[in-house]
Amino acid sequence: MAISGQDLIRRMAAGDRDAFAHFYDRYAPLVYPLVLRIVRADADAADVLQEVFWRAWEAAGTYDAARGSPEAWIVMRARTRAIDRVRSIRRRSETFVAPVDEAVAAAPEQPGGDAAEQAEDRGIIRTALERLAPTQREVLELAYYGGLTQTEIAERLKQPLGTVKTRIRLGLERLREIVERPA
Repeated sequence: MAISGQDLIRRMAAGDRDAFAHFYDRYAPLVYPLVLRIVRADADAADVLQEVFWRAWEAAGTYDAARGSPEAWIVMRARTRAIDRVRSIRRRSETFVAPVDEAVAAAPEQPGGDAAEQAEDRGIIRTALERLAPTQREVLELAYYGGLTQTEIAERLKQPLGTVKTRIRLGLERLREIVERPA
């Protein structure tokens, strides 16, 4: 006779690792495809799956059969965690300034990276920025020099997020053209 999902959760709450293994084996094939559909990347789906089951192990004592079946309980936990992962990834991708890699920051300058060349590079960029439309220049300066995310720029300028994203994309494309073919 197969053990019910509720019994497995009750045994998990009591610290039964075998019950957890059976619970995982029973519900992981149900949960993983759902998570993968939401996060769309195998590595992220595997991470979310592991976290969902770990948290289910920790929260087994809070399971209430009156609120739903074990399937519904684990699926809702998985769905919520997968959506959280997508939002987290989206927030990271909205940040234009990459985190500082301490090893790179502490590394000595590359040969030929003297102050004169750096000043020349800054001058090229400054000249290229001046050739952009003012609205494109403003959002790029806020993103790169101000370190703001697209959402923060939209809030500061009281512009729709889509408008800010478009201005940044078009501004970057125009900058590339200017730098590659200086006038």
